[in-house]
Amino acid sequence: MDTATAATVLSEIQAILASRLEREAQLMAVCHTLAERVPTYDWVGFYLVDPDHARELVLGPFVGAPTEHTHIKFGQGICGQAAEREQTFVIQDVSAETNYLSCSAHVKSEIVIPVFRDGVVVGELDIDSHTQAPFSATDRRVLEQIAALVAPLL
Repeated sequence: MDTATAATVLSEIQAILASRLEREAQLMAVCHTLAERVPTYDWVGFYLVDPDHARELVLGPFVGAPTEHTHIKFGQGICGQAAEREQTFVIQDVSAETNYLSCSAHVKSEIVIPVFRDGVVVGELDIDSHTQAPFSATDRRVLEQIAALVAPLL
């Protein structure tokens, strides 16, 4: 993502989060904005920590092809690892990962950003790309900012 796109995306997402839309609609609008503004973002979604099973992620709002991975345990796959280790994972080539949960044969790369509230992981922003190695330092920085902005919703 170039700096002009990054500025546009951040501005649009701040406006979404300042709107009177309900929580699910805001999260869905964030997904749509990212998918529409960044051509290499082919699947954008949120996984939310299950309040009844604190060590499990449940699929929330998303844009892209449906996925069978609606529940992911901490430690399982890239999403589960990011939640368990409480850190962003940037995977430029998913075929090189032994713990990758394939959503589609088209996915070549993935970035997963934990969302923290009061120092605890409450969800994740997950993005898949059909392009190998599309994620830059700018992508990571902007997506981590977005994760911090949406944290109060989760």
